[in-house]
Amino acid sequence: MFWVCLPIQAQEEQPNYARMAEVFSEMYNSANYDGIYELYDIRMKKAFTLMETRNFYGENVKRLTGAIKSMNFVGLRDGAHVYRVEFDRSVADLVLSLNGQNRISGLFISPPKPLGTAILERNSTPMMLPFEDEWFVYWGGVTEAQNYHVREMSQQFAYDILKVKDGSSFEGDPKDNESYYAFGKDIIAPCNARIVQVIDGVPDNIPGEVNTQDLTGNTLVLQTDAGEYILFAHLQEGSIIVEEGQEVVQGELMAKCGNSGNSTEPHLHLSLQNTLEMEDAIGGKLFFERLLVNGELQVDYLPVKEQFIRNTN
Repeated sequence: MFWVCLPIQAQEEQPNYARMAEVFSEMYNSANYDGIYELYDIRMKKAFTLMETRNFYGENVKRLTGAIKSMNFVGLRDGAHVYRVEFDRSVADLVLSLNGQNRISGLFISPPKPLGTAILERNSTPMMLPFEDEWFVYWGGVTEAQNYHVREMSQQFAYDILKVKDGSSFEGDPKDNESYYAFGKDIIAPCNARIVQVIDGVPDNIPGEVNTQDLTGNTLVLQTDAGEYILFAHLQEGSIIVEEGQEVVQGELMAKCGNSGNSTEPHLHLSLQNTLEMEDAIGGKLFFERLLVNGELQVDYLPVKEQFIRNTN
């Protein structure tokens, strides 16, 4: 509905893949690249020779990234298993396919992200929701079934949040932003922080159309004293009233919800990052201190898909 959404598949790691991931990790760390080659099926061996395997893992991957520290299953992609791999010096995604004989039929490692900045597992700064009234979590959570952002490391636990009434996000002309309940709603600071990035001047889209040149559209990024970066995307053009370098306090008005950038209808894209620029970031889990979830009080909570959420006051 918003950023490109691919079909959701069952998200359970298969036991044969879990075993192969463990074997691969052990062989990689012990520099047993010949052993990795012997895990390939016939087609893989023809496409990726023994010498190429040795050079790829030894000269390219390990030299740049170091040893594997952890290898965690994060979801399925076109039938393949996706593992988020933390190396000594970087993080990357490894996409693994096995044939019927449990031989490796496909293996791809995404360009690694350097660990120049510490990975944020979650926020330590207490947060409130950055809006008033009740909103609806369209995408949110830590599994791909709940949150398609999990596919992309830089925004892996991001939220897409909008307003819904009677099962719909708009009333009236679906091609008019003003018809959407979220459009023009206030976006407030979720905590005390410093404004470190402002992007404005990106026109709001006609609903149903997207701007793939300015992905986040009109954007704000806040930095907390704990070094956490909070990104607000797709804001309304001309609505941002804060400036870079400005200190904001929790609850302070910053902008209005819009439909700019790679967005098909008015909504808020919200994410926690470990660095300023989204393309360089590794996303973290964004918890909220106190909120109502489907009318019930939750404390230190991470909202998930299809929940109605609001602040307690």
